[in-house]
Order: sequence, then structure tokens, then C-alpha cells
Amino acid sequence: MTDIRLQPIEKGLSGSITVPGDKSISHRSIIFGSLAKGKTTVRHFLSGEDCLRTINAFRALGVSIEQDGETVILESEGKDSFKEPLQPINFGNSGTTARLLLGVFAALPFHITAYGDASLTNRPMDRVTKPLRQMGAKINGREKGKYLPLAVDGQKLSELTYHTPVKSAQVKSALLLAGLLADGETRITEDVKTRDHTERMLQSFGAKIDVTGTTVTVKGGQQLVGTDVYVPGDISSAAFFLVAACLVPGSDITLSNTGLNETRTGILDVLRDMGADMEIKEHKIQAGERIGDIRIRYRSLKGTEISGGIIPRLIDELPILALLATQADGDTLIKDAEELRFKETDRIEAIASTLRSFGAEVETTPDGMRIPGNQSLQGASADSFGDHRIGMMIAIASLIANGETILTDADSINISYPSFFADLRALQK
Repeated sequence: MTDIRLQPIEKGLSGSITVPGDKSISHRSIIFGSLAKGKTTVRHFLSGEDCLRTINAFRALGVSIEQDGETVILESEGKDSFKEPLQPINFGNSGTTARLLLGVFAALPFHITAYGDASLTNRPMDRVTKPLRQMGAKINGREKGKYLPLAVDGQKLSELTYHTPVKSAQVKSALLLAGLLADGETRITEDVKTRDHTERMLQSFGAKIDVTGTTVTVKGGQQLVGTDVYVPGDISSAAFFLVAACLVPGSDITLSNTGLNETRTGILDVLRDMGADMEIKEHKIQAGERIGDIRIRYRSLKGTEISGGIIPRLIDELPILALLATQADGDTLIKDAEELRFKETDRIEAIASTLRSFGAEVETTPDGMRIPGNQSLQGASADSFGDHRIGMMIAIASLIANGETILTDADSINISYPSFFADLRALQK
């Protein structure tokens, strides 16, 4: 583990950067490129540890995948060319890899064993394995398949009509992938629409699906066709710099080529509601994904309530928004965010513990927290808990905390943003 000493910033952030490729889209580009027939070229791919787990999983299935920096080239003949892996597959810390690939593995004619790191091993997988079993999947593991490691004996799957009990794009995506490889027609309904990268990418790879309200229907047996994918900048990564500009007086920054998918832009809605000085210039659409530039300048903000249907659109941004809330004018209430308790850590407790280490007052609730504004932060020794988003939140907090901050286990940031500190330094010049 690497510890980093951080100091408060002396002047505003300025300049323009392009954050790394969207993690969700990078994962899916490898999954669909491997299932497709032909050549797929992925540009601006995120080479974080999580996405590399997905690459390694499909290499273990025999897919030809070559990577040169941010460009990945896949050559595949589709699922019928896959080979049974010789060794157990390591998902590392990647919940996306684990849940989405369970939907694929369940339909392959192989025995596959998969495991993860200590954090992933404690994250629930039954939200995926239970409905997969309804399709005929054979999956065994601890507590009846609730936790990794898991052993999958692939089967021919049948169609499924399912209403998801949790607000999770990973569950929806896993079942759509299984449905694509199953017999019949699979129909997945959500209470609230979650991020829809899977639906958009399925169509860009040639699949026919139906999206009506919060219900997605896919017919099994369709053959995907290789294509070119450009991965926009990850708005979940951009969020840390958006908030940094709102925290540090004199800041004026632009985040170029950022993904503006409306199922992911809840943070922009919250920042507007809090009074942020922000301009968005949308300039292209690729593979169904909206892309544009976000310019944001420092301005004092006011507290707000973050709840209801917006939560799935900013679930990964809540840690950094909680930090922003400590500096806003008035209280901020976060609720309906119980899904945070099932991330890399129990993020509700991790956020509260981290902010308290900086001297902030935070009141936790079962599904969120209440945070008073106008608080003064003091430099602290703070642990990332092995959670990349908590690690980056600590680094941004250090910009305005009085005195030195020590970030413990800074390596966790490499999961989604290996160039985070280089980009932060670039905005301080």
C-alpha cells in the first residue's frame, strides 16, 4: 500500500483536461466485442485495474485481444469460438466484471470458477445468481451462491420476465446478456431507469432490442457484429474535478469529451440545483452516447436534498457530493441511497468516517446521511478503505483542508483512474 502526503492548494484550479474513458462503457466494449463476430476497435479505453480484469477474463476464454495504450483491438468469432478456461478467473475488485460476466458464463457450455479480492468476496452476487437460476443456470458458491467464489456449470438458458428488486444497472445488464444468449425473449423491468450503456451498446453492435419506459426486451440468439467504439470521458471521474472547482476559490476548468448520457448526469442536475456556475457544450454522439465539454467556475453553493429517482443517476458520485455538502450554505440531505452499502465498501459508513476524520459533522441514516454546511476541514490521516472513490474524495478534500493530509492506500485509485494525480497536478499549473 502506498501513502501520499497532500497539501492544501494555494490558488484556483485552471485549464482543460480529458478524464479517462468511462469505466462502464469500457467494460461493455470488451464484453460485446468478444461476443461479436469480427473485428472491434475500442479507442480511449480505460486501462484501470477493473477493466483489465474483463480483458483477462475473455482472453482466458480464447478471445484475441491486443492493447496499445488506450486502443484495444478484439478479433472474435463469437461465443461459439470460446474455449473452456484452464484456470479459475480472477475478478479482482471489479463488481461490474463479476456480475455482468456471470450472465455470460451461465450460458456457455463450460465449467468456470471465478473469485475476487477480499472486498469483492463480501459483495452480494445473489441479486444476479437468483434470477439466472430462474433461466436454468447452475451456479454454486458460499451461502447458496450469494458470494464469490462461484462455480458455474453453463447451461442452455430459457427466457425470463423479471422485475428487478434493486436499482442496479449491473443486474439489468447481466440478465440482458444472459437473455441475448438464451432461447426466447427476455424482458427486464426496473422501478427507476438505471444507466443504459448496455442497451445503447447492444444496438451499436447490431442487436435489436425494445426499450419501452423502464422495460427492456431482448430476443435470444442474435449475433452481434464487431464495430468501432469510442469511449467518452467518465463523468464519474470528472465529478471529482467538477467538485474541486466548486470548492477552491478562483477555479475555472474545462473537462473535454465527457460522457453526457442522461442516465449518468445526475451530478450535473445536483450542481445546478446547488447554484454552480457551469456551461455544457455537447458536440457529438458516438455509439448512441452523447459527448461534450463541461466548463465550471468557482461559486459558493447552497445545500440541497438528493433523493428519489435521481439516485441511480449519480450513485457513484455521492462520496464527492458529500464532501461538497460540507462547504455549501445550509444542510444537505442524501436519502434513498441504501445501494451505497453494497459497493466496494459500505460507502455510507466510509464517507461518514472519512469526513469525520477531517473534523466534519455527518449524521448517517440507513439509506443516506445529513450533512451540515459551512464546515471547516482539518488535515488528517485518512484511509481509502481500498475504495477508489473514497481515495479520490480524500485527495480533493486535502485541497481545502487546513494542514497536511495523509492518504493511506492511494493505490486503490488505480482501479478507475490511474492518471488521477497527474491530471490534478495539471490543473494546478
